Amino acid sequence: MEESFGDTEALLDAVSFNAKGLVPVIAQQHDTGEVLMLAWMNRQSLGETLATGRVCYWSRSRQAFWRKGETSGHVQRLVGCRLDCDGDTLLLFVDQTGPACHTGARTCFFQSAPVGGGSP
Repeated sequence: MEESFGDTEALLDAVSFNAKGLVPVIAQQHDTGEVLMLAWMNRQSLGETLATGRVCYWSRSRQAFWRKGETSGHVQRLVGCRLDCDGDTLLLFVDQTGPACHTGARTCFFQSAPVGGGSP
Protein backbone atom coordinates (compact mmCIF):
# COMPACT_ATOMS: atom_id res chain seq x y z
CA MET A 1 0.00 0.00 0.00
CA GLU A 2 1.46 3.34 -1.01
CA GLU A 3 0.05 6.69 0.04
CA SER A 4 0.95 10.03 -1.47
CA PHE A 5 0.90 13.51 0.02
CA GLY A 6 -1.06 16.10 -1.92
CA ASP A 7 1.61 18.79 -1.65
CA THR A 8 4.81 19.79 0.10
CA GLU A 9 3.04 21.47 3.02
CA ALA A 10 1.06 18.29 3.72
CA LEU A 11 4.30 16.29 3.91
CA LEU A 12 6.02 18.90 6.08
CA ASP A 13 3.05 18.89 8.45
CA ALA A 14 3.07 15.08 8.63
CA VAL A 15 6.74 14.86 9.69
CA SER A 16 7.24 14.36 13.42
CA PHE A 17 10.32 16.47 14.10
CA ASN A 18 12.08 15.79 17.42
CA ALA A 19 12.39 18.27 20.29
CA LYS A 20 15.29 19.97 18.47
CA GLY A 21 13.20 20.35 15.32
CA LEU A 22 15.08 17.62 13.44
CA VAL A 23 14.23 14.36 11.70
CA PRO A 24 16.71 11.60 10.74
CA VAL A 25 17.09 11.03 7.00
CA ILE A 26 18.46 7.95 5.25
CA ALA A 27 19.84 8.57 1.76
CA GLN A 28 19.68 5.63 -0.63
CA GLN A 29 20.93 5.43 -4.22
CA HIS A 30 17.74 5.30 -6.26
CA ASP A 31 18.81 2.77 -8.91
CA THR A 32 20.91 0.31 -6.88
CA GLY A 33 19.31 0.47 -3.43
CA GLU A 34 22.71 1.15 -1.86
CA VAL A 35 22.35 2.89 1.52
CA LEU A 36 24.63 5.92 1.34
CA MET A 37 24.33 7.86 4.58
CA LEU A 38 22.27 9.06 7.50
CA ALA A 39 21.87 12.75 8.19
CA TRP A 40 19.37 15.20 9.68
CA MET A 41 16.92 17.74 8.31
CA ASN A 42 14.83 20.46 9.83
CA ARG A 43 11.59 21.73 8.31
CA GLN A 44 13.34 24.40 6.25
CA SER A 45 16.02 22.10 4.80
CA LEU A 46 13.37 19.51 3.89
CA GLY A 47 11.27 22.21 2.26
CA GLU A 48 14.26 23.45 0.28
CA THR A 49 15.12 19.90 -0.81
CA LEU A 50 11.58 19.25 -2.03
CA ALA A 51 11.42 22.61 -3.82
CA THR A 52 14.82 22.48 -5.55
CA GLY A 53 15.50 18.77 -5.99
CA ARG A 54 18.99 19.25 -4.56
CA VAL A 55 19.40 17.67 -1.14
CA CYS A 56 19.97 20.05 1.76
CA TYR A 57 20.58 18.73 5.28
CA TRP A 58 20.95 20.41 8.66
CA SER A 59 24.44 20.08 10.15
CA ARG A 60 24.11 19.51 13.89
CA SER A 61 27.81 20.20 14.48
CA ARG A 62 27.91 23.46 12.52
CA GLN A 63 24.31 24.47 13.27
CA ALA A 64 23.93 25.44 9.63
CA PHE A 65 22.45 24.22 6.37
CA TRP A 66 24.53 21.60 4.60
CA ARG A 67 23.82 21.52 0.91
CA LYS A 68 25.29 18.19 -0.08
CA GLY A 69 28.18 18.72 -2.48
CA GLU A 70 28.40 22.48 -1.97
CA THR A 71 32.15 22.27 -1.36
CA SER A 72 32.99 18.78 -2.64
CA GLY A 73 30.91 18.77 -5.81
CA HIS A 74 29.45 15.41 -4.73
CA VAL A 75 25.82 16.47 -4.90
CA GLN A 76 22.69 14.48 -4.22
CA ARG A 77 19.77 15.00 -6.57
CA LEU A 78 16.41 14.04 -5.11
CA VAL A 79 14.55 11.34 -7.03
CA GLY A 80 11.96 10.37 -4.41
CA CYS A 81 11.02 10.84 -0.78
CA ARG A 82 9.24 8.53 1.66
CA LEU A 83 8.07 9.12 5.22
CA ASP A 84 7.99 6.12 7.55
CA CYS A 85 4.82 4.86 9.23
CA ASP A 86 5.48 6.82 12.46
CA GLY A 87 6.33 10.02 10.60
CA ASP A 88 9.68 10.28 12.36
CA THR A 89 12.17 9.14 9.71
CA LEU A 90 12.63 10.04 6.06
CA LEU A 91 14.02 7.90 3.28
CA LEU A 92 15.39 9.83 0.32
CA PHE A 93 16.00 8.18 -3.01
CA VAL A 94 18.86 10.14 -4.52
CA ASP A 95 21.18 10.22 -7.48
CA GLN A 96 24.60 10.57 -5.85
CA THR A 97 27.43 12.22 -7.77
CA GLY A 98 30.77 10.86 -6.52
CA PRO A 99 31.27 9.55 -3.00
CA ALA A 100 28.62 10.20 -0.34
CA CYS A 101 31.00 9.95 2.62
CA HIS A 102 33.34 12.72 3.74
CA THR A 103 36.12 10.07 3.90
CA GLY A 104 35.90 9.63 0.13
CA ALA A 105 34.10 6.29 0.38
CA ARG A 106 31.06 5.70 -1.81
CA THR A 107 28.89 5.10 1.26
CA CYS A 108 29.28 6.00 4.93
CA PHE A 109 28.52 2.36 5.78
CA PHE A 110 31.81 0.78 4.72
CA GLN A 111 32.89 -0.60 8.11
CA SER A 112 31.59 -4.05 8.98
CA ALA A 113 31.25 -5.70 12.36
CA PRO A 114 31.52 -9.43 13.07
CA VAL A 115 28.19 -11.08 13.79
CA GLY A 116 27.91 -14.19 15.92
CA GLY A 117 31.66 -14.25 16.52
CA GLY A 118 32.55 -14.52 12.84
CA SER A 119 33.16 -12.16 10.00
CA PRO A 120 30.24 -10.90 7.91
